[in-house]
Amino acid sequence: MQRVLPDRPWPLHDLAAIRRIEQRAAAALPPHTLMQRAGLAVARLALALAPHARTVWVACGPGNNGGDGFEAALHLKAWGKEPVITWLGDEARAPADARASLQRARAAGVRFASEPPPQWDFALDALLGIGAARAPEGALAPHIAYLNTNSSRVLAVDVPSALDANKGTSLHGARAAHTLSLLALKPGLFTAQGRDAAGRVWFDDIGVATDGEAPCALLSGPPPERTRPHASHKGSYGDVAVIGGAPGMAGAALLAGRAALHHGAGRVLVGLLDERMPALDADQPDLMLRSWDSLALEGMSVACGCGGGDAVRAALPRVLSAAKALVLDADALNAVATDPQLQELLAARGRRGAATVLTPHPLEAARLLGADAAGVQADRLAAARTLAERFHAVTLLKGSGTVIASPGGDLRINPTGNARLAIAGTGDVQAGWVAARLAAGEAPMDAASAAAWLHGNAADQWPADRPLTANALAAW
Repeated sequence: MQRVLPDRPWPLHDLAAIRRIEQRAAAALPPHTLMQRAGLAVARLALALAPHARTVWVACGPGNNGGDGFEAALHLKAWGKEPVITWLGDEARAPADARASLQRARAAGVRFASEPPPQWDFALDALLGIGAARAPEGALAPHIAYLNTNSSRVLAVDVPSALDANKGTSLHGARAAHTLSLLALKPGLFTAQGRDAAGRVWFDDIGVATDGEAPCALLSGPPPERTRPHASHKGSYGDVAVIGGAPGMAGAALLAGRAALHHGAGRVLVGLLDERMPALDADQPDLMLRSWDSLALEGMSVACGCGGGDAVRAALPRVLSAAKALVLDADALNAVATDPQLQELLAARGRRGAATVLTPHPLEAARLLGADAAGVQADRLAAARTLAERFHAVTLLKGSGTVIASPGGDLRINPTGNARLAIAGTGDVQAGWVAARLAAGEAPMDAASAAAWLHGNAADQWPADRPLTANALAAW
């Protein structure tokens, strides 16, 4: 058993693959083996998480997730705890494995009750598992709601009940302090509402290999450390051009430029769209301020759109056609979403192999897709994949559990970051970081994944007594 930390890549498998893995393992093992292993793993983790808990409420649903709960309860009983099972099922209709575990729990003397115990120290959510496809009904709904209101003392078995294991959408406000994912890690635990719902995620393969099943996505790990040879110069690390900063919005472009500079770009030139641009950034004088249309984009990594307003629309045809590498953010994405000619120029970049990264938040992604933000959030992996395929560009879909998709179908979910990033300007910083990595020669998928991981990790490591601002983040 392992705690899932952002210290390495982790393979993620969707439900179709997990069911195939489970079926092959069940066919190769004696009957009932997988459920017994799962229940033992749950009981061990519960004991480790709450060693002093006396009464453990085990909420069991009608399917095999409930069977895992029965198995866990009988082990906890044997170890001196007082498990109390509430079972929301029908023995005549229960799956064979769950029915066998029910009988084992009864034989072990585990207590069953129709309602949760009035006082309990720890709880196991074994109500629905990975099978939830619609909002819970009947007695399930109040049980899930009660677990959610006491989530700090809850361990979810496989996934928190009513969380979509593929998409991360919650059908009933699922929430737990800990989640033990069995057999394989599910993508829904790490994006959309999944991160809040799952709490700390643990993994146990219960002795079953996933050989033969390619992951549907990877949970990103830290990028490799970059070293600079002594025999190098500013030209070794590339030029970044930031194009944005329409009248009244210069700050966004300057933030992106500062971020690119601090992230290692050899030179950073900021082309402000405001004709009254200052001659100098007094706080960062090593930024080179230029007229945007004077920049030689053919040899540059360009971050375009940060604070661009409507003025960025006039710059986009040249940017899309000429930039060596390109990060499209914010107002540049909004302009593309409303202009079929710009959309074709963007797709043409990808078709000719020009490095391109799109960095939309959900509303910007929705505009590009002709949808709404709720639809994007309902299936973040599908939205990112569709954008990547449509525009032949790596797509970094921001939000809790940022999704990075390549035109070739690769998917990554970023595990780092927290709500301290939910302030103006942090997206401009991220765009600058991606541009700096592209300028240094990184492939678009690697540059986007690395920038997302580092961006989130900075927030995770940020000193508690120091406010996180976009300007401070740019220099992290």
